[in-house]
Amino acid sequence: MIDVKVIGTGSSGNCYLVNMNGTKLLLECGLSFKTIQKALNFKLSDVSACLVTHEHGDHSKAVKDLIKNGINVYATKGTFEALNLSGHRAISFKKDKVDTYCYHFFNRFMILPFQAVHDAREPVSFYIKDIHTKESLLFITDTAYIKYKIPSVDVLMVECNYVKSVIDKKVQDGKLHHVLRNRIVKNHLSLETLKEALKQADLSNLKEMYVLHLSDSNSDEKYILEELQKLTGKSIKIA
Repeated sequence: MIDVKVIGTGSSGNCYLVNMNGTKLLLECGLSFKTIQKALNFKLSDVSACLVTHEHGDHSKAVKDLIKNGINVYATKGTFEALNLSGHRAISFKKDKVDTYCYHFFNRFMILPFQAVHDAREPVSFYIKDIHTKESLLFITDTAYIKYKIPSVDVLMVECNYVKSVIDKKVQDGKLHHVLRNRIVKNHLSLETLKEALKQADLSNLKEMYVLHLSDSNSDEKYILEELQKLTGKSIKIA
């Protein structure tokens, strides 16, 4: 069984606790260390490791504190370079080609990072599989589009940052500068782009879908939920 606890999501800070059959993993640590500790009931030792997608503060704020407190952090070489971090607990994912990564195994997890499209040094998303039960989770955030076909998974955690019609109307009404609009579009996943990716995906085994990183001002939670439920027919939770 895969259980997901949303500790924080969005530009104020991202952090998620994934419990795969009793083994716990942090995805992102973009909140204060104290906030994360509190969310874990101060049982940091229960966490096997933390995976970080990229160096931006809303995803990596507590990295140094986690490492100081004995938690292994996994990220790309570029992410650790951008954070100026090294050491035996800062574990870089290896590549087998220029733009593809090797599978990484630890505890009961098999992890495959894959490229994201974002204004960071070496951003990635994650495919995570429990090697004992074969259950799987896909975690996609902070990317303009999804470079690969979404595989069959049990749990999908995916960004839906903005709705194109909402953001374009704000530009038209003079409420959003076109430069900022273009920056958002080049770095985050829209409802429209997500829907196109889901149309190509195998959702037959999908049990839960978590929609992440909604913009407070450029999205429409009710509309997003309705559109995704209509498209997928699955259980969807807005984080």
